[in-house]
Amino acid sequence: MKAIAINGSPRKNWNTAALLNAALDGAREAGAETELVNLYDLDYSGCVSCFACKRKGAERCRCYHQDALSGVLERVLSSDVLLLGSPIYFGDVTGKMRCFIERLAFITLSYDDPMEVIFPGHINTAFFFTMNMQTEQAQMYKPMIKSTLGALSRLGGSVEQYLCTDTLQFDDYSKYRAAKFSEQAKRARRAEQFPRDLEAAREIGRRLAGK
Repeated sequence: MKAIAINGSPRKNWNTAALLNAALDGAREAGAETELVNLYDLDYSGCVSCFACKRKGAERCRCYHQDALSGVLERVLSSDVLLLGSPIYFGDVTGKMRCFIERLAFITLSYDDPMEVIFPGHINTAFFFTMNMQTEQAQMYKPMIKSTLGALSRLGGSVEQYLCTDTLQFDDYSKYRAAKFSEQAKRARRAEQFPRDLEAAREIGRRLAGK
């Protein structure tokens, strides 16, 4: 059993990374080997439209464009559990995560029949979305989340989502022009809710790895 987590945040020790590490802890508790990939450490692009993966005779579900993401995609497709996380930037996942999803989604998409499942494996996936918005405001992201999760549905396993809302963004709010936010309210929210978010992430990792 292998579980791989893909961190789409440029921050390695904050909200998104903490959730992914908690999920990996849960996966390890279920007996999985685990790996964490920080996308912002890698130099790569989105899909370059070379169509090599759609050529007749080409190996299916293989990205032929070679860069720092190539090995990561290979390890993802040989895993049993895929855990992804990204903060929301301007209504979408980060640019690095978007490029990752482009590369993964296109090689698992059939140009013969869009409904055809060409990936032979079974990967259970979960996506952790972190955001500064409050829970009720996050409803505006439903179309984006649906599209993002739809790209993962071709991996043959279950697909889950977890929304971590109203997050703490700074260690010290006094250093930033962020007067619209109450640091006191943000810290109170983090103290009360974030431990629950971490435990939920741990349970998701444990459950997916135990399937």
